[in-house]
Amino acid sequence: MAILKFRVYFQEDESIYRDVVIKHTNSFLDLHQALLKAYEFDNKHAATFYRSNDTWQRGREISIEKYDKEYRVEPLIMADTVIGTEIKEPNQKFIYEYDFTKLWLFAIELISVEKTEIVKMEYPCCVRSEGIAPPQYGTKGLVDKRLAEMEEKYDLKATEMDEGFSEEGEEVGEDMGDEADEQNDEFTEEI
Repeated sequence: MAILKFRVYFQEDESIYRDVVIKHTNSFLDLHQALLKAYEFDNKHAATFYRSNDTWQRGREISIEKYDKEYRVEPLIMADTVIGTEIKEPNQKFIYEYDFTKLWLFAIELISVEKTEIVKMEYPCCVRSEGIAPPQYGTKGLVDKRLAEMEEKYDLKATEMDEGFSEEGEEVGEDMGDEADEQNDEFTEEI
């Protein structure tokens, strides 16, 4: 049984990618679900794969379902299409499009084929994760929550420390004694 390893790049930033391993007998629906899990996206939106070439041109479409749009060639259906049947080259490429409104695009490239599977591993799965995945629905709720946690953890809210360098009840120049008072008097006389 062949184990396929795909590198899945976030199209807007190639330093963000996930390596996903999957059996060649799995369907594109299995790959679709693995990608959503790897990038921490939900499963609420439409998605499609396109077979591609080295110049990332879109070829045959492999969709969750047939959508209400014009097709040049009828799409394959993810649940019915085995991944191994669509591998035509040693470095086969696909384009993955998720949520047609937000238009999340991912470039997928076959990077290796192994002949033996790891018995303890459950396929498909993400075996490498580089970069922080983009938040699916923006950053508003995420930033607010994280910022509140940081403020609480590091006590970043306004305190008496903002007004000066000492805390309440602490004497300034305590260690210097009369010497600090003399310097202060000299400074006042000069003005």
